[in-house]
Amino acid sequence: MKKAAVRMRLVIAFAVLLGGALGIGGYTFIYAKGYSYLTDDPAACANCHIMQDQYGGWIKSSHRAVAACNDCHTPRPLVRKYAVKTSNGFWHSFAFTTGQFHEPVRIKERNRRVLEESCRRCHADIVTALEGPHRATETVLCVKCHAAVGHET
Repeated sequence: MKKAAVRMRLVIAFAVLLGGALGIGGYTFIYAKGYSYLTDDPAACANCHIMQDQYGGWIKSSHRAVAACNDCHTPRPLVRKYAVKTSNGFWHSFAFTTGQFHEPVRIKERNRRVLEESCRRCHADIVTALEGPHRATETVLCVKCHAAVGHET
């Protein structure tokens, strides 16, 4: 009988924790407009006050005519795209909620690699001409010289 009581308490504790997590997550998702991140609307990136400068810079940039936030900051394959969006959304929310975000915003290495991949995909002809066949040992990083291209200041 004791095992059944312990098991029941564990089930109830798990249900309470799961319900609490789903409730808080659902509320946060609606309150923080998390649903907007499922779209490709660049305005979603400006939901957080900390991203206003980046959004405003994108509005002024030449890339606005040809690329939105997701074109540069998420991979093309659908599963990878939403995996990156989910991971970024979680960690951005965590950082903002706990006050552990850096101001001004800095790109993390994982996201820089996604951005570099996007630059190289869209500008493949230029990259090939710049790197040439003899520079295979040294990778030139687009964002090293063109850090402000998508977000004019």
